[in-house]
Order: sequence, then C-alpha cells, then structure tokens
Amino acid sequence: MNMYSHLSGGRANVQLLQEAAVREFVKILDRCEGTKAIIWDESLGGPVGLVARYTFLKEHHVTKMYPLRSEAWTDIDVKNIIFITRPHQTLMDYIANNIHEEERKRKVSRKEYFLYFLPKKSFLCEKRLQIKGVHGSLSYIGEFRCEFFPFDNDLLSMELKDAYKEIYLEGDTSSLHQSACALVALQKLYGRIPKVYGIGGYAQRVWEMTKALTEEDGHVMNSEKGVIDQMIILDRSTDLMSVLATQLTYEGLIDEIFGINNTTVNLPAEKFNTGEGLSTDRNTEKSQFILNSKEQLYAELRDKNFNAVGAVLSRMAKSIRSRANENHGEKSIQELKKFVESLPHIKSNEQSLATHTTIAELVQDVISSHAFLDVLGCEQEFLLCSDVDKPNSFIEDMIAKEAPLRSVLRLICMQSIAGTGLKPKVLDYYKRELVQVYGLKTLLTLGNLEKAGLLRQQTGSRTYHVLRKTLNLTAETPEEVSPKDITYVHSIYAPLSVRIIEQHLKPNGWQLLTEKLSSLPGPTFEDFQASPSLSSRRGSFTSELSQSDIPRVIVVFFVGGCTFAEISALRFLAQQDDNNVEFLICTTKLINKNTFLDSFIEN
Repeated sequence: MNMYSHLSGGRANVQLLQEAAVREFVKILDRCEGTKAIIWDESLGGPVGLVARYTFLKEHHVTKMYPLRSEAWTDIDVKNIIFITRPHQTLMDYIANNIHEEERKRKVSRKEYFLYFLPKKSFLCEKRLQIKGVHGSLSYIGEFRCEFFPFDNDLLSMELKDAYKEIYLEGDTSSLHQSACALVALQKLYGRIPKVYGIGGYAQRVWEMTKALTEEDGHVMNSEKGVIDQMIILDRSTDLMSVLATQLTYEGLIDEIFGINNTTVNLPAEKFNTGEGLSTDRNTEKSQFILNSKEQLYAELRDKNFNAVGAVLSRMAKSIRSRANENHGEKSIQELKKFVESLPHIKSNEQSLATHTTIAELVQDVISSHAFLDVLGCEQEFLLCSDVDKPNSFIEDMIAKEAPLRSVLRLICMQSIAGTGLKPKVLDYYKRELVQVYGLKTLLTLGNLEKAGLLRQQTGSRTYHVLRKTLNLTAETPEEVSPKDITYVHSIYAPLSVRIIEQHLKPNGWQLLTEKLSSLPGPTFEDFQASPSLSSRRGSFTSELSQSDIPRVIVVFFVGGCTFAEISALRFLAQQDDNNVEFLICTTKLINKNTFLDSFIEN
C-alpha cells in the first residue's frame, strides 16, 4: 500500500513532487557512510514528515533525530551529524554551539558534520559560521531543495511560518524570493505556465522575481507548456477579512479549535478508544490523528459546513449497520467470499466513523456555547457592514470582562476592515480602553496591527463596502447543508480571495474583474509566457488553451498564507461542472485567525 497514494489524484500529480523531494533527501543521506544523526531546525521536522516517513530514515542509517537548540545534545553516538535548517542567523549560532560542545567533549573520536540549507544556501549564514569559527569543521555544506511540501493531491505549502509578519513588520522580503524559487521549481517539475494573473504589490514582486530567475535558468522557459494552464498569484494583504473571519467548515473548525499542523491534529486522549493503534503520548494524554484525503470519510467531511456533518455521519452509521446485519444464509460461496474480503474495509470504516463522531462532538461542544455564538454574531454584523462607525458595545463588554486579548483585537480589526478604517475617535477610544485593561505593552501590538494593515484610520473610500456589493460577498440567509455558493464556508460570507477567482473563471473574467477591483490597494496584472516556438506567432496563443473538454489546471498561489475555508471554497468551485477546472492550491503557509494574529501580538 503506497503511503502517498492520496497525493496522485489530480492532473498535476503531487506525488511527483513528493518523490522529487525524497530523491534529494536520499542524496543527502547517502553522501556520508555509517550511522547518522539528523539535527533539525524545529520548524522543519513536521513538514519533512510529509515527504519521508521515519522508517525511510532508519533504512538510511539515521539512528537519532533531534531538534536544533542553542544548547548541545549530550552523547550522540554516531559517526555523522547532519544539520538540516532554514537559512536563519540565530540557527547558525545554535549550530556553532552544538559543534563547539561536541569538539570540546570528544578529544578522541572525531565526528563528521554536514550542513544542508532548505531550500537554498545563504551567503550571510555561511559568513556567520566563519565568524563563529565552525565553517572549517563542516565537511560539506549543501542544499536540500524542497520548496513545497505536499499536504494533499491539490494542496502544497512552503510552511514559511511568519512570511506576512516578516514582510510588513520587519521589511524582510526573503519569503518573496523563496516563493519565486518555489514557482521556478514548480515549473521545472510540471512545465511552463503560459498564463499568469495576480493581485497585489507583493504578488507582482514574486512574479517579477520568478521571471528573473527563469531567465537565468533557461530550461524552464524553453520547455513546452506543461500540465498547468494558468496561475493566479494572490497577495494576502488584499484580503485580510477572510483570514480573520471564523471558519465554519469541518476542517477549518478543527484547525481553529485544536490546531492542525502538517496534516496532524492532537486531541484529548480520554475521548478516544486508543486500542486502535493510534499513537498516544502517555504523559500528555493526547491522541494523534492524520487528516488527509487518504481517509475516505474525512475527504467527504472536511469541506462541508459543520451543520452538514451530522447527516453524513449518520448515513455512514446506517450503511455499516445494514451491512453488518445482512443475512448470510442465502449467500453463494462467491458472495460470501466477497463479503469476507470487504470485512477489513468495514472495520476501517467503523474506525473512521468512531473517530469523526468523537471529533465532531468535541467541535460541537465549543461552537454551541454562548461565548462562541455571541462572538460569531458580532463578527457577522461587521461582515454585513452594520454598525462599523461607532464603538461596538459587544467589544466594550469583552474588554470590561478582560476577555482574551486576541479575541478582542480580532473583532476590532474586522470592524476596521469592514469600514476600511475606523473613525479617528473610535480608534483612539479603543486604544485607551485596551491599554487601561491589558497594559502598556498593548501599544506595541496595536502598532504592529497598524503596520500590517489590520487597523487603520478611516480615509474616505469604502473598499470593503463597495466590494461586498459588486462581488456579492455576503448572503442574506445561510445555505449551509446543500450550498449553491461558496458563502457556505463562513455561513454568510464568501472569501473575497476565492470570489475573485470564481469571477475570473467566467468568459472575459479578468477584464471585468480589473474594473471591479479598482478600489483594491495594489495593482492587478496579467502576463503571458510564450514558448520560444510561439513568440513569433502571437495568434497561436489561443491554440495553447483550446482543448476545452479537459479541465483547465489552475495554480492558485497565496503569498502570505491561506485558510482551510478558502481551500474548501476553491474545491467547491472545482466541483461545479460548468467551471471545468482543477485547482492546485499553493501557499507560503496554512494559517487561521489565531496563528495569524499571534504573529503580531507582543508577549
């Protein structure tokens, strides 16, 4: 049974990407003879697990794995130590400490050290290692070229944790360069992408860098068009509302309540019968579950509004019950044989059903609480643009009750985005109240939110208000159980990012959109990457895109992160026959309202 079979569903086969990463990894591991320990940059342990399982590492003589910390690990009894890390200065100091400590202890048996940067070497980092006096101790410095990690057959993430914050608060645009490298790698694997569209200043910069890199590296541009027909690059800053709105899909809620990291979620163990070979960590009492489309039931549930989940679970329970109660007396031998062969399948279905019934119950407990519903009511008013011009009494109550700061800030930011800024006296009033209750350091956080575009003074234009009307971003009544529109992912609100893509799919979509989006900050652009054989005959552009019965494959790349609700909305569009499209969704990181806001809150 292939561990990764669930990656190969789409026309752009994501398993190719996983296999390419494994080949890179094998080269690294086979470069040194004998036993090895890997010391990981902590942000990479999880994502690399999506590419290679632990058993695979064991086959290549990896006997130990440690996260990279500033203090060295004691007694690593192996011949080779391999550091795998992102190019960050602080991590270089950790590596130096680790090597110095090892050298100090081991006067006799020398170890060999190898360092691999993911995805690219950094001149500054190597300089840092020289200053720290360990550059010479490294037998080899190389690259682990793995730009995207495969999450599912239509989903890739770079897992760059704080790209948005780095760009807006620190002015550090290295994530844009890494995004460009990733888009070059994508085209090396799947072929040249002929048509590219984008929205937002940083989206445009990523595309300009991508083109510059492809010119340096000729064979992407000279390759024929591959399986991908178009790409749309979206800059997160053009749609912040959709990150802050509460996700109401099954997967989105699991992520917001419990946190899904690299397709894995940890849930309270006492709720699950752990006789089923699920790993539980005894001391923390958590059960780990892997959530991806490999599990049929999860593939069916994940993109549904939570209110539609119960019906699917009870339908499955009925079908399992009726199969178990079948009368076996009248069966021929062949029929019985078939039934017996299906038993393991029934068993795994039962296990799936038990797991998801429990998870759904845990989610239900949270979302049926008054606290959750009151907050949801408040944010839905903002989504509908009501009461955005004065201090909101619900927010005032929350501050008075010293509700968690993050929850309060989220609502204030949503009010600010809905009104395209807050009136100066409303903003000042909120600031005063927040500082009084949560302390002076809240000012730093508020400053961060302003830099990030989440909080601002009202100027005059009402961007959100206009787009809500022109793009039908909100629905009067929720359609949750059998939806006809993407608003279902937030019950009454369609993510602007995905509404834009939906409009683009219509005939002449981009031209019509460009007019509607004139109120958005930042440019919209389109570009055409002709193949060398075509560049002389401009007219043959249409012939590249003309096989109309095959679904178009469109890469949607989010610079600065995207949410599971946005992914569900895109999958919903892909299921509508008249769109005739398959999406390959790529992002710098999978984010939700909590992880996104946490990056701006000063502790």
